[in-house]
Amino acid sequence: MKGNLRKEIEKTFKDWLLKIKDEKLREAVVTTYELALRKSKFKSVEDLKTMPFSILTDCKGISFLDHTLAVTYGAYHLALAQKEHFKKIPYKINFDRLIAGALLHDVGKIVEIEPDGNGGFRKSRNGKLLRHPMSGMVFASEAGAPEEILNIIACHAKEGEGAPKVVETIFIHQADFATFDPLVMFEKGTLIGD
Repeated sequence: MKGNLRKEIEKTFKDWLLKIKDEKLREAVVTTYELALRKSKFKSVEDLKTMPFSILTDCKGISFLDHTLAVTYGAYHLALAQKEHFKKIPYKINFDRLIAGALLHDVGKIVEIEPDGNGGFRKSRNGKLLRHPMSGMVFASEAGAPEEILNIIACHAKEGEGAPKVVETIFIHQADFATFDPLVMFEKGTLIGD
């Protein structure tokens, strides 16, 4: 099961990994996932299709993988929209870094959340000690990811409030919360529908 993790990870994220031109960065993404999965209670990438992306709200069946791919798509297209529609951008957007960071932004949740043994999920001991931005940053650092990727992982959530950020962190933060906030508001009854 855990023996074929690299192939599973590469297959799962193939389309996005192929967009990353920097081979070392692509390798760091795969290795980061491999490290996180090997330390987790999950046996395969397939398990991440049932793991909710958050235990802070009812995810309505949206899995960790669904969320990760949606955030990657959203952040990529937010950045692309600026590149295509702004006459002049005063900062450079690194799309390799954007894709890698988006794929990895929540990788720490693989050890923050665990199966509860009853068909549900709970916060793990690791999750009680370190939130996912910190544990994800540790895995990415161990995998050899550059500091800019560590910035994205560490600063994409509340831990990054007020901290200096690479521009790609901002796109990922916005895409991340655009996929989380509507669910929280729906659950609270504050999301206005048709």
